[in-house]
Amino acid sequence: MSNHASSVNPTPAGPASLGVAGLSPLSLFFAIGFIAMTAYFMYWGLDYTNHSQVMLFILATLFGVFMAFNIGGNDVANSFGTSVGAGTLTIKQALLVAAVFEVSGAVIAGGEVTSTIRSGIVDLSGMAVTPMDLVYIMMSALVAAALWLLFATKKGYPVSTTHSIIGAIVGSSIILGVMLDGSESALALVQWGKIGEIAVSWVLSPLLGGLVSYLLFSLIKRHVLVYNDEMDQQLKSLRQEKKAYKKRHKEAFERLSELQQIAYTHAMARDADVMNDHNFHPEDLESDYYRGLHAIKQKRGEIDAHRALENWVPLIAALGAMIISSMLLFKGLKNMNLGLTTLHNYLIMGMIGAAVWMATLIFAKTLKGESLDKSTFLIFSWMQVFTASGFAFSHGANDIANAIGPFAAILDVLRTGEMGSQAAVPHLAMITFGVALIVGLWFIGKEVIQTVGTNLTEMHPASGFTAELAAAAVVMQASLLGLPVSSTHILIGAVLGIGLVNRQNNWDLMKPIALAWVITLPAAAILSAIAFVVLRSVF
Repeated sequence: MSNHASSVNPTPAGPASLGVAGLSPLSLFFAIGFIAMTAYFMYWGLDYTNHSQVMLFILATLFGVFMAFNIGGNDVANSFGTSVGAGTLTIKQALLVAAVFEVSGAVIAGGEVTSTIRSGIVDLSGMAVTPMDLVYIMMSALVAAALWLLFATKKGYPVSTTHSIIGAIVGSSIILGVMLDGSESALALVQWGKIGEIAVSWVLSPLLGGLVSYLLFSLIKRHVLVYNDEMDQQLKSLRQEKKAYKKRHKEAFERLSELQQIAYTHAMARDADVMNDHNFHPEDLESDYYRGLHAIKQKRGEIDAHRALENWVPLIAALGAMIISSMLLFKGLKNMNLGLTTLHNYLIMGMIGAAVWMATLIFAKTLKGESLDKSTFLIFSWMQVFTASGFAFSHGANDIANAIGPFAAILDVLRTGEMGSQAAVPHLAMITFGVALIVGLWFIGKEVIQTVGTNLTEMHPASGFTAELAAAAVVMQASLLGLPVSSTHILIGAVLGIGLVNRQNNWDLMKPIALAWVITLPAAAILSAIAFVVLRSVF
């Protein structure tokens, strides 16, 4: 991107601006609130589970909120990294947006029911698995996935929380299979086709995200950012021409005699009064000075500096609004049974797109008095906050299941003593885990935010908006086509796509991140197997 993109960034997202020095009052507030919320849920949950296996319930709750905490530190931080890196939001503002939209997504649209065995990755029906064995599998999966996420987060590596929990469930299920039927039967439990799909996603997800982001940002850069640069250069040239013209006039004026200066001053005063009338004619001007100024002003009027902001940007904003609203309608709100048909959803998307187009056009027109740099920064900042909010709602509605799904299965077994294929999710559990997401973002999210927002490539609101929009579009399309993708990997690919356009990617940092993606599944599986052995022997 051009130099102007970074020069207007009013809130550079360096390490100092992302972290919190010491335990600030806000950090203390979050810590106390998190502990109080978890304690209240435990108190409520004891009655909900009929005081069955109290120690197991307390431990399972701690594992569950720990997992949600780490999802916040890695996945939510990944989602908001581009907004913070671009200077659109500070870490505190990102936290506020995340708090509202992530928790709302989890509670409103998280679904009344969640599958206990994620994605059908293991088939336990062929073994004599007791309900308590299922509890140990899920508890092991939660603590193992959370530990791996914590490690990756502290290193600043954005990894897939879905792959983490899947790997963990596979690990604890296999070790149970070994204990019950031997190693051959245990390996047969795993749906290796699903594991193959996950392996495909390591390549497919960043590739699709990068491709869409590259194409979209190339379009935005060519038609908006480069055009604005050219117009800005023309405006600067005119300002220099005007400055030089005034200097020449001053020198010429000083060479006049005193009587000539008085007469010329009177003529200039009359011209200044004439120019205040918007309907004046250039022939009405008496002085060469004001005729020259008027000619320069006419040149400036011929430069359509805000054309890209008024023509292209509203269209891009409308496209973005329709894609984000499609994520909400087809994914975020799919569990709410609103009775909306596909036609209804498309009509709603069309209305939202039209409204955003009009609002963006009006906003662009109000910025005509501002500089192009500032106008571009402002308008894309608003657009980026919109995409980040929609992403957060959809994330809260879907990916919180990586923590709440296994925990709901544990709650169901403790409450009923039986093992069902699906388990209801209490709203209080959703709220508690939603709070854990936000607290995790606050306390451990800064490393991942730095990686996504600044360390992989330089971000500006226009490029940050593009990365989020491209990721949302790919996630949505992949869901409709049934392609095995990871939203985390897609967003990283989208960020790299921006860097390819600007030719400034940090490929050295990408190497350990890609390695972490591959290691996620086996690392979580090994940790989970160890945790399962420990839990089964202790309880």
